[in-house]
Amino acid sequence: MLLIIAGVLGILLGIFVNFTIPVGISAYVGVAILAGLDSIFGGFAAIINKKFSNKIFATGLFGNAVLAVFLVYIGKLIGLDLTLAAVVAFGVRIFGNLATIRRFVLDVVEKKLNKRTAK
Repeated sequence: MLLIIAGVLGILLGIFVNFTIPVGISAYVGVAILAGLDSIFGGFAAIINKKFSNKIFATGLFGNAVLAVFLVYIGKLIGLDLTLAAVVAFGVRIFGNLATIRRFVLDVVEKKLNKRTAK
């Protein structure tokens, strides 16, 4: 429930708050957002698999974001663009979790349709 409330609140804030991200930190914010999305989709997938834990979700949300930002920072220091590595890693995880969510939703819809046609 907390996950849903936080997601709705975040979407509403994003829609109604006019905020511009400075160009100098856009790469950091971008990977932090991807890390957050990864944790959110991972949380939904964990709920579906009945393995959700608030502690794991919270530490993953902040830990992944901090690690991703740190890697991008280190990459910029050594002249290597690690932003792409973070995008690929989080992208693969997000799509994997989205596949789990999609299968669950399709199963639920199919069961409801089967119940309607059986009547």
